[in-house]
Amino acid sequence: MRNLLLISSSRVHGTEFLEHCREAIAEHLQGCQSLLFVPYALKDHQQYADLVASALAPIGIAVNSIHNAANVSASVQQAEAIFIGGGNTFRLLKTIYDLQLREPLREAVQGRGTPYLGSSAGTNMACPTIRTSNDMPIVEPPSFEALDFIPFQINPHFIDADPNSTHKGETREQRIAEFHEENSTPVLGLREGSWLKVQNEQCTLHGKTGAKLFLPNANPAELNPGDHSNLV
Repeated sequence: MRNLLLISSSRVHGTEFLEHCREAIAEHLQGCQSLLFVPYALKDHQQYADLVASALAPIGIAVNSIHNAANVSASVQQAEAIFIGGGNTFRLLKTIYDLQLREPLREAVQGRGTPYLGSSAGTNMACPTIRTSNDMPIVEPPSFEALDFIPFQINPHFIDADPNSTHKGETREQRIAEFHEENSTPVLGLREGSWLKVQNEQCTLHGKTGAKLFLPNANPAELNPGDHSNLV
């Protein structure tokens, strides 16, 4: 059982935090009164939890942050839904390993079908590994293996190359091509303003900006809102 909402970014230009996808979150969490928030991608856990609580208050979702739990593993087991927020992916994954939360999270989401919401780094967590993150490795997790809810990688905040740019650094497509020189896993470049809904074996792209699908030894395929994928 899989019930995932994987968002490229919590912020989109011209909107407040999570505002651009709040209706999709409300639909995803239908029947839930609360969620467990995992704030470990940012340093100030309480400030982050307060921000999420404020953003989700209009849709009637109470936010319980795992950093306040007496027993973090039990809080995962008891959660109606789970939201892992964005920030630094390496810090997030290291903390999940440090607190021995990887298996409880996998059991909740994969085993029991607990609704999962991820944004940016939280979307990276749903992938097999964090090898397609955009973040600096400010800390070193014991492994790059993430929660492995889906059998493909996502690159959040995907940016198309600007043909008029004078910047000579690698484009995002070039970095993904380097990934495919060493790995065969598909990569979905998820632009800001887009999100992916995964319901059991069905995967559907939503939002306004679309995505690009990268496969080894193939030209990228443009995906539009409403498109279904057989990636899962």
